[in-house]
Amino acid sequence: MAIFKKNVKKQRVIVYVDGFNLYFGMTSKYKKIKWLDLLSLSKELLKPHQELVEVKYFTARIKKDPLKQKRQSTYIDALEDSGVKIIPGKYLSKPKICFNCGSKWKSNEEKMTDVNISVSLIIDAMNNRYDKAILISGDSDLAPPIKAVHDNFNNKHVIVFFPPNRANKAIQKVARSSFVLGRKNLSDNQFKEKITLKNGVEIEIPNEWK
Repeated sequence: MAIFKKNVKKQRVIVYVDGFNLYFGMTSKYKKIKWLDLLSLSKELLKPHQELVEVKYFTARIKKDPLKQKRQSTYIDALEDSGVKIIPGKYLSKPKICFNCGSKWKSNEEKMTDVNISVSLIIDAMNNRYDKAILISGDSDLAPPIKAVHDNFNNKHVIVFFPPNRANKAIQKVARSSFVLGRKNLSDNQFKEKITLKNGVEIEIPNEWK
């Protein structure tokens, strides 16, 4: 007698990527692994009973450094073309002062990423867009929204993948489980050196990233 298996509904997964946290984590340990295909990486992190709903990349456009701006824009073009959703924050100049010598200067800082991720995690849970969320970040400011999801949605789980050198206990305490992205995760999921976008434009990895 034939045995028929019932179709099992797969768990829906959204991946949330803290762009700057991931970048500085990667470059703190691996200098030449920057051309990262986040869609490919996200699919690799899934289990067989899961399906990918969306990958969201949270970042801010760099200002006042044309070379860095160009490299970032090229990378964002590659991500968008692959299907990753870009969620922009702000890149602001903040005045600094040395209290010892009185010197003044302006420091550029990325803002709003942690707020945007927090809001997105909770709104997507409210709208029942995922069963499990994968968060790629080591920012301890994201511990409260992770806890909020678990406290208010019994059927939602947040799993955290820390970038290299970015693991922290605050997030480990509230996440359902946590892992560290290793060199193989990152090196196995790089874009091809040259990419032809859907609009026909050809881009390639910045020379400084090779």
